[in-house]
Amino acid sequence: MVAAVLLGSFLIMLLINVPIAITMGISSLLGLMAMGMSFDMIPINFYAASSKFVLLAIPFFILGGNIMEKAGISRKLIDFAMALVGHLKGGLAIVCVLVSCFFAAISGSAPATVAALGMIVIPAMVEVGYKKDTSSALMATSGAIGLIIPPSITFVIYGSIAGVSISKLFMAGIIPGLLMGAFIAVSCLLTTRKEDIKKIPKVPPKQCWVAFKDAIWAILMPVIILGGIYGGVCTPTEAAAIAAVYGLFVGIFIYKSLEFKELYQILVTSTVQSAVVMFITATASLFAWIITTEGIAAAASELLINMAGGNIIIFLLIVNIILLLAGCGIDGTSAFYIFTPILLPVAIQLGYDPLVFGVVMVMNLAIGNATPPVGVCLYVACGIGNVSLKQISKASLPFLVAAVLALFVVTYIPSISQFIPNLLMAD
Repeated sequence: MVAAVLLGSFLIMLLINVPIAITMGISSLLGLMAMGMSFDMIPINFYAASSKFVLLAIPFFILGGNIMEKAGISRKLIDFAMALVGHLKGGLAIVCVLVSCFFAAISGSAPATVAALGMIVIPAMVEVGYKKDTSSALMATSGAIGLIIPPSITFVIYGSIAGVSISKLFMAGIIPGLLMGAFIAVSCLLTTRKEDIKKIPKVPPKQCWVAFKDAIWAILMPVIILGGIYGGVCTPTEAAAIAAVYGLFVGIFIYKSLEFKELYQILVTSTVQSAVVMFITATASLFAWIITTEGIAAAASELLINMAGGNIIIFLLIVNIILLLAGCGIDGTSAFYIFTPILLPVAIQLGYDPLVFGVVMVMNLAIGNATPPVGVCLYVACGIGNVSLKQISKASLPFLVAAVLALFVVTYIPSISQFIPNLLMAD
């Protein structure tokens, strides 16, 4: 009865396009009523979900990313990438992916990556001969890497739910994120090889050095953050606070592109974005608590084990299909709270590393950010590139296929994700 009420109301509201946070909140209220429980559970659960120390990293990473975005960091990264590979055939496509990986390591957010870079990269690609829909689609799928390359907000959320070290998750996400970027870049080069793309003149070494000096402060940001975490100097939460302070210092005193009067709007924007994430976290945690308490998660896990027949290969295939479909309709935060209690116990029971499983989940949900009908990266890129959702969805198909191929490589070769954690934690 409780399962029918909870899941039935959830699906109905999802189909009529009710915002996901509201959907999970109302479904949870109906679920509590069906359980005959007091609504006193709501504030208790909300507080327990949102008061975790590790989640404090989220507003700091968001603030740091917004500061660096406002400081014009995207322009300097693009200039440096252009100086390195812009002269190659298909160089701008490589620049798009390369800079997305760089900026992802600064903002930790996929939509922020698309918004910050798309305004510059998409018009530049169109100018040298790429189609608008292709340029916008490449930006949307490349921007989704922002969920995988550390520091990533999604890893913080998964780590807080699954009890997995966030530092190790950050390490584990580096190679898979770069691999997905490489697959997307190659797919773009292959699909546009017959198009008349103009070559950009090669930049002289002196100009390349100037571009590097301009970008070095931006490049150092992820180095400082990740170096501090991996070196045991600070926790991910403390590193997030350092990132915000570092971004402020660079924007005001180094680049001098940020004024004190702009801080108010940056703080307001960061607060709103953080509030959205935390509100979803609170409602999703209540939804997940009901699923677990009522034994729905255990029943679903048992069903998955039976479907897979105890075969880890089949189970992982089912997991990827479920998460890819889920990513088309719900955001990553909600998906983590809904599916982690169901899928992770089965993965552990079948001997799959929960660290690698976190990377697989994040990659799936990153692809969902660039998948219609609700892929937020697609909508951001549509607005910037002035193309329709239908056009960008069609153009993004080869890039999504490449991203899925990268996902399956990482899924079935766990050592890819384990390599850096094992290397750095060997002692």
